[in-house]
Amino acid sequence: MPATQITKSVRFIQPGVTTVLFVPTAVDYKAMLRTELDAGTDLTKELASPSGWTTTSNSVDTPDFGSRFTSKVPGMITVDDSSLTFYGSKTGEDVRAILPRDTTGYIVFADGGLIDAQPMDVYPVTVSSLGKVRSASDPFQIQVSFTVTDVPSEDQDIPAAA
Repeated sequence: MPATQITKSVRFIQPGVTTVLFVPTAVDYKAMLRTELDAGTDLTKELASPSGWTTTSNSVDTPDFGSRFTSKVPGMITVDDSSLTFYGSKTGEDVRAILPRDTTGYIVFADGGLIDAQPMDVYPVTVSSLGKVRSASDPFQIQVSFTVTDVPSEDQDIPAAA
């Protein structure tokens, strides 16, 4: 009997589908409420590009005298240095008003859109810096850098809308 095949994915590109939110407060970020998501700010339409936001774990060697083979166990969990780059406004009315340095809250990625029961990732964060990206030929942008302050909640179900 052949092995069971994995379900074929519904493939997509993220622009026009993924929703990115900043949520200022949550009772339990590992079980976000729809009212908490709705109280957040949808950053999607001003977001030029995300960077980082990848959770990884290193491997730790566990050699023993019983073998020349060195086995490994999962090690510490980390998140890559992460940022969101936004378009800046000539008037100054842009992401700087929403995410000034030292702001705490949660960045939410709903990769398939903000659709009930679809997965989302929630990152507890603090804004560490707002870098101005200046160029002679590209639009003015602001790179908001974040420190991820706790274990991300990955693949959490998006709660149903009221």
